[in-house]
Amino acid sequence: MLGILFIASCTHYYCMNDSDPLAKYRDRRDLSESPEPLGELTDGEGEPIFVVQKHAASTLHYDLRLESGGVLKSWAVPKGPSMDPKVRRLAVPTEDHPMAYAGFEGVIPEGHYGAGTVIVWDRGTFANMKEGKGFAESLEEGHATIRLDGEKLRGGFALIRTGGGGRPRWLFFKMKDGEARPGSDVAEEMPDSVVSGRSLEQVALEEEPADLEGFA
Repeated sequence: MLGILFIASCTHYYCMNDSDPLAKYRDRRDLSESPEPLGELTDGEGEPIFVVQKHAASTLHYDLRLESGGVLKSWAVPKGPSMDPKVRRLAVPTEDHPMAYAGFEGVIPEGHYGAGTVIVWDRGTFANMKEGKGFAESLEEGHATIRLDGEKLRGGFALIRTGGGGRPRWLFFKMKDGEARPGSDVAEEMPDSVVSGRSLEQVALEEEPADLEGFA
């Protein structure tokens, strides 16, 4: 779920120039049974948002999502974000997600794509740090620098594409600045939801797999 993106050309993940950037999101899901949001393009208002969702699927990972072009561009970050500038995290691109997904917290039922428990681990707004170049263009070129203003992640971060082809890889890491925390492990130190304060285990116990009608 939460992914990275490769926009320079079409791959089996997606293509930035697709007429329907959420087609793959809908194709992978039965939204009549899953509590996940419908795949609809939405124009954002104000500053662009970001969200990091912690997802206990077949393997635990974190999904980084950044607003761009009416969707959430997504990367799966297996080991989670870090506030330590020395730590480089692998980030793997996944399909674009609808803006409504930023608020999704609950349980995706067994037998569905991405089955497992999801919490909103962090959220906030972000700003493009490159002067004279838009965020989408920076991503297309494979080198984006952004400032995150979240509840856990703050300050400058970089997204760097390190490979192309059918399975591109990116690196996501904290830049050196006054908000960096060398030697820290923010994912371990602050494991729970910023929305509900719950852990993954609590959400799994308390939520019915398909009871979030507001998202379906």
